[in-house]
Amino acid sequence: MCVQSIISSLGLKNIAQFPLSGGDTSQAWKIETHEGDYFLKINSLEKYPSLFESEVNSLEALWGNSSLIIPRVLKTDLIGGEQFLLLEWLESNSEQQEWEGLGTDLANLHNKPQPCFGWKENNYIGKLPQINRQHDRWETFYAQCRILPLVKNLFDNGVFSASDLKNAENLCQKLSGIFPDEPPALLHGDLWIGNIMFTPKGPACFDPASYYGHREMDIGMSLMFGGFNTSFYNTYHEVYPLEKNWRQRIPLTQLYPLLVHAALFNGHYIQTVRNILKQCK
Repeated sequence: MCVQSIISSLGLKNIAQFPLSGGDTSQAWKIETHEGDYFLKINSLEKYPSLFESEVNSLEALWGNSSLIIPRVLKTDLIGGEQFLLLEWLESNSEQQEWEGLGTDLANLHNKPQPCFGWKENNYIGKLPQINRQHDRWETFYAQCRILPLVKNLFDNGVFSASDLKNAENLCQKLSGIFPDEPPALLHGDLWIGNIMFTPKGPACFDPASYYGHREMDIGMSLMFGGFNTSFYNTYHEVYPLEKNWRQRIPLTQLYPLLVHAALFNGHYIQTVRNILKQCK
């Protein structure tokens, strides 16, 4: 798709456009115009139907429920079999990293009880569809909408064995005795270091895969690839203390994103998932 045709359709006066790297689902661009700078994402409607619509819904939910800086949505639309999302451009302020502010904002977001576990629609995590059927209990949602669908997918594709599948089923039967009973929280859903930044106005996050879930899922995801300052966790815990033994549950909270990576990339993620399933069966 011609980026210029999108810019023209929006009535913006383009000065320059710069391709950006980092995503494997969408092409991304920085657009400089007389009206300001924007972030543009483009991908295939056929491959990822409604992806940007669901992303907008996640962004708007985060914007309405937190003090985090969330990029403002300017436009999402279809052109010639492709879809695009235009967001405000966020400027980075790497010299002033407000980790305490990020911890406070995330804790306050999580501390607002939500109506159920799930979401109003299915959406995506990366390029994978994410099932969000609503449930009253976390353990049933996590088993039926997160763990088992991906384990069965890997089994059907010949990656996992019948023993792996059985270990996952056994684990899911024990979840109610593992996770503390807490109200559903609005989650970012894909909270790794690449999806947060610090701006002159405060901590920001983007590229969400939101749903109502157990708050330890965001914490586990933040620890999976590292990069978060210790003061982030300390401040979070001061504002909304995590329940006893939360560190022992980290492998379980990371199981879902590890399954996502196993489905997308295979590699060492396969054995890492197997190890968790064996340890927790």
